[in-house]
Amino acid sequence: MPRPHGSALFTRGETQVIGVLTLGSGRDEQRVETLLGEEQRPFMLHYNFPPYSVGEVRRIGGPSRRDIGHGGLSSRALEKTLPSKEEFDYTIRLVSEVLESNGSSSMGTVCSGTLALMDGGVPVKAPVSGIAMGLVKEGDDVVILSDILGDEDHTGDMDFKVAGTKEGITALQMDIKIHELSRDIMGKALEQARVGRLHILDRMLEALKEPRDQISPYAPIIITMNINPDKIREIIGPGGKTIRAIQTETDTKLEVDDQGVVKIAAFSKEEADAAVKMIDEIVMEPEVGEIYEGTVVKIMDFGAFVQLMPGTDGLVHISQLANHRVNKVSDIVKEGDRIKVKVLEINRDGKIRLSHKAVLEEEK
Repeated sequence: MPRPHGSALFTRGETQVIGVLTLGSGRDEQRVETLLGEEQRPFMLHYNFPPYSVGEVRRIGGPSRRDIGHGGLSSRALEKTLPSKEEFDYTIRLVSEVLESNGSSSMGTVCSGTLALMDGGVPVKAPVSGIAMGLVKEGDDVVILSDILGDEDHTGDMDFKVAGTKEGITALQMDIKIHELSRDIMGKALEQARVGRLHILDRMLEALKEPRDQISPYAPIIITMNINPDKIREIIGPGGKTIRAIQTETDTKLEVDDQGVVKIAAFSKEEADAAVKMIDEIVMEPEVGEIYEGTVVKIMDFGAFVQLMPGTDGLVHISQLANHRVNKVSDIVKEGDRIKVKVLEINRDGKIRLSHKAVLEEEK
């Protein structure tokens, strides 16, 4: 699909599933209230099983218990291989659209979901495939079935779904209609499932061997910055005025935590760079010997106070305003003027001594 951030079509027999990937920023995380409090979920998988996928005509409502169960199994199978937030700082949403079902659509969801993630450039730890196993038992005779169809699921004695990578299992689910399974039968079923999973995985990797090098150009660009926590209030501004102005001017979304980590989400590199520049100007610490262009914010008899950056002012003494003797500060500068100044000294109290005279001498 041209517009989503990643997509894949998986067909196995009479089961066909489309996986669609969307990447978002931290604000897009799902917030879930649980008994232990509110949780943030950076990975969501939505499983849709429309009636036409099994040749039925009925009203489409909210997700059924079956939809939630199958989506939960597929979600557990995939989330084990997702990168950490430090490696890939995106919120990930997968939508599984089951177009046709005669077999395990949940395992088809795992396979299409893996390919959609890789197509979107998500650096998964390893690709995942899944298979549905079955069992028919008559007396002491036992037959284990691989990749079962709907009829085999309905009439058989076991529905056993296994998903995993080449290295091992990430999720499994079993429903049985008999009283017990021996260890030998269980071991044989797992080994038969492993062979089937790897066969399907090999076919998947023929279509897409590894995650794409770059994410979709339609996906947001996320940049993380670390600033001095003391500067957080200056980025936020009174009542959030400063951060709202940055977001409006650059068309970005900003998140700031208490440790001084700033996350910028933008739809283009130019917008992200513009936001980074504005934040740098706010949090930048003046250095002795450097020249800055500032705004005159206050005039006194003994000199002028110049704002180098938001929240950072310095004093240009009257003796440092010009190359000649100055009788009155207002003869040289007025409030609102932009002038270049050099940082002469920053004392222990953080007070900054500036000079316009030094800049004039260097420009000669």
